[in-house]
Amino acid sequence: MEPPAGAPDWLQVVTAKERPDLWERAGQEHVFDQVWPEYNHHGNHAPRYFGALCPRYAHLQALLVDRRRGELAARARTIPFAWDGTLADLPAGIDAMGLRAVDGARAAGTLSALAAEVLPAYQGAGLSKLVIEVMVAMARSSGFEGLVAPVRPNRKHLYPLMPIEGYAAWKRADGLPFDPWLRAHVRLGGTVLRCEPRSMEIAAPVGDWEAWTSMAFPEDGDYVFPEGLAPLRVEGGTGVYWEPNVWVLHGKLETSDQVVTHDQTAGGRTDPPEK
Repeated sequence: MEPPAGAPDWLQVVTAKERPDLWERAGQEHVFDQVWPEYNHHGNHAPRYFGALCPRYAHLQALLVDRRRGELAARARTIPFAWDGTLADLPAGIDAMGLRAVDGARAAGTLSALAAEVLPAYQGAGLSKLVIEVMVAMARSSGFEGLVAPVRPNRKHLYPLMPIEGYAAWKRADGLPFDPWLRAHVRLGGTVLRCEPRSMEIAAPVGDWEAWTSMAFPEDGDYVFPEGLAPLRVEGGTGVYWEPNVWVLHGKLETSDQVVTHDQTAGGRTDPPEK
């Protein structure tokens, strides 16, 4: 696969279909596990759709490789799903989308991002933008109508008590989103469709949550925890967490449905907490 325009000359992009050995090695060696907080590896429904990517959709998974060192730098994971292009038919988050994709009851005409992962050694070098562009290129080359992404805002964990609708509404003085990852999508032509406060479910015994977070949860209640985008609800020995996401479309809606913008979801609030 050709790298996006403007990519450094040391960057090589290969799909899992082109290099199944490299893709399998990345999984077996858990190369990209470090990108995520530990709790994020324990979604209740995520294994069903993440586990369905290869070999069926190997041509829609990509690795970004540093050819100078022969090292992996980033990974793009996507899955096709059925969507009629209307907001009414847009799934209520990544779990709902992924389960619809593996259900296969309707023909899949849209590609969804699942994860854009850049290893720590390569973060801050502009690779996240290239991962988005690789996903968009895979959608176009495979004949899909567009790419949608259930974006996980990368500064939301600093504001876990702020509802996702309010957080997504924060803008900088130049009108771009306050959140850097949302901003990257918008700069590449992405349109914010809707916020999803209940996108990915992680429900597990309190003991598991204590191990994942290095915290104690001695009684029922709501808790803020490290790297969490929203509070954890502890009740009856179980911790329930819903990860919020923001749907972003790279393409266009094919119907007259009105896009739910930042301002509409947050009642017009656009003031960021900092410049």
